[in-house]
Amino acid sequence: MTGTLAASGGGRLPAAEQGFFLCDIFDAIPKDDIATMEHPIFSLSTRPDRRILRYEHNGAAIEVTPSVKGLATIHDKDILIYCISQLMAALNAGRAVTRRLVLKAHDLLLATNRETSGDAYRRLVEAFDRLAGTRIKTNIVTGDVEVTSGFGLIESWEIERKTRGGRMVSVAVTLSEWLFRAVLSKSVLTLSRDYFQLRKPLERRIYELARKHCGRQESWRVSVDVLLKKSGSASPRRVFRAMLREMIAAQSLPDYDMAEEPGDLIRFSLRNRVIESLSEGPGPLAPETFAQAREIFPGADVYALEAEWKAWWAATGRPRLRARDAAFLGFVRTRRGRGARA
Repeated sequence: MTGTLAASGGGRLPAAEQGFFLCDIFDAIPKDDIATMEHPIFSLSTRPDRRILRYEHNGAAIEVTPSVKGLATIHDKDILIYCISQLMAALNAGRAVTRRLVLKAHDLLLATNRETSGDAYRRLVEAFDRLAGTRIKTNIVTGDVEVTSGFGLIESWEIERKTRGGRMVSVAVTLSEWLFRAVLSKSVLTLSRDYFQLRKPLERRIYELARKHCGRQESWRVSVDVLLKKSGSASPRRVFRAMLREMIAAQSLPDYDMAEEPGDLIRFSLRNRVIESLSEGPGPLAPETFAQAREIFPGADVYALEAEWKAWWAATGRPRLRARDAAFLGFVRTRRGRGARA
């Protein structure tokens, strides 16, 4: 398929009709699939992890088998989050999608808060290898379909284009049917953009669990034992508890405060509410407003901008808006100006 991304000529078919989806949405809001947020599938180790992971909880059973290069890690998951985010932004915009995606490596690195050095590109190749090599066997349902056969997190990947020095420019990724079904059924949740600033694997995993279980509730309480099991951490219980206490002292999680409570419980309290439904926000926007927003800020994910606007509106005391569409477009102009100066 090399050459797919050559300069377009007259009458060229849209990407989806050629069998791939082109990741070209600037600033897509981060989205993660619910199944891998709920269950421990990714390794939290910073070294090659070649264990076979087995997990059972409330009827869900998972077996994760590594390749010789080790299990896919929680940091490798950034690639999947980027792909899911692009696909969801496209679906919300009414675009056709496929499970084969073509993306620019540089855009992926920037979106996930990574360096763009030569070493960063090398680590990206290693991440693709681990994602393709890690095999899952589970009865977890995605999109109302129960999968009992084994599959990989991604089916395949290939470098579409390189620089003369050999650095990848664009990459083609084919997601597993299991993950693609989760996207099509919109079995996903919005993540804070600050998620990618979390460097410790356990912090990322605990944030995922808080986001999944706390949701729109004010708080979520869970025992240390259950949290240890659901996190997938290989640390002994006493070490795990000590790491939780460090996180409580630092309060490093986006959106949530952590506290230890009697009975060996951990409480997660919502700090900055993520507004996702129309009933929670300032009201619906007209379709032509989104069209105008695209003209003001070409290439931006206007639905991500809408979510940011809603969050800003809530943070500023939920003021009464006489003309919400005009207020949103004003926000987009301001956001565009900041992006131009960045």
